[in-house]
Amino acid sequence: MEHRLLGRSGFRVPVLGFGAGTFGGRGPLFSAWGNAGLEEARRMIDLCLEHGVSLFDTADVYSDGASEEILGAALAGRRHRAIISTKLTLRAGDGPNDAGWSRHHLVEATEAALRRLQTDHIDILQLHAFDAATPVEQMLRTLDDLVRAGKVRTIGASNFAGWQLMKALAAADRLGTERFVANQAYYSLVGRDYEWDLMPLGLDQGLGALVWSPLGWGRLTGKIRRGQPLPPGSRLHDTAGFAPPVEEERLYRVVDALDAVAEETGRSVPQIALNWLLQR
Repeated sequence: MEHRLLGRSGFRVPVLGFGAGTFGGRGPLFSAWGNAGLEEARRMIDLCLEHGVSLFDTADVYSDGASEEILGAALAGRRHRAIISTKLTLRAGDGPNDAGWSRHHLVEATEAALRRLQTDHIDILQLHAFDAATPVEQMLRTLDDLVRAGKVRTIGASNFAGWQLMKALAAADRLGTERFVANQAYYSLVGRDYEWDLMPLGLDQGLGALVWSPLGWGRLTGKIRRGQPLPPGSRLHDTAGFAPPVEEERLYRVVDALDAVAEETGRSVPQIALNWLLQR
């Protein structure tokens, strides 16, 4: 398995990671993604570790915490072989402080994630969304405290606009606190907005890219075809309203091109789509 540096952290991660959003199956969105229980999750993690895929990504809102719980239980006894990435700040409860990046919520949510994951540290802790109601300085000092306490190793952001990332990075430089080293963003052959702003920003500022939905929310599996209905088991039946938008004819043109490469190389459509991202 090839490993690459995660931004300017000096920390190496495998080029392929496993998204644990299919663990748990709670709620209308995540039940449509998958409902893997502990035994199925353990088997998938066995396969990942066997082939060098040691990075596992989850979030506190995935199946109301069940994804973290199952991931933690499935890694019992082999936590040292895994890199755990999780995300906070989306609403994870009914309380007035169960969202955002206030010191209160970041500390409480990190402690809760550690318990669910059955670990004493999180390798990559990412903020799931920007919080305009709380000063970035408070957020950075809190994350810096969590790193100094050994509960978090590296920090990152997800779903930030370019100006939001730069605001946080500039504040970290000014304060001398821990700096984001990762940016988890949507990027695929049918969703290339990342290239216009976030990619050059990442190159300039030393942010490693952690890509979510590299197959365009299931559209680049090779099963979505022009003039054909969605396959019966497609998650798009229930989750298309949550998906990044793509114009249908553009999708079909991309799939046509992938089909041509697949015929030439003997590889599958998803393999080619993922390999394209790895070269980017």
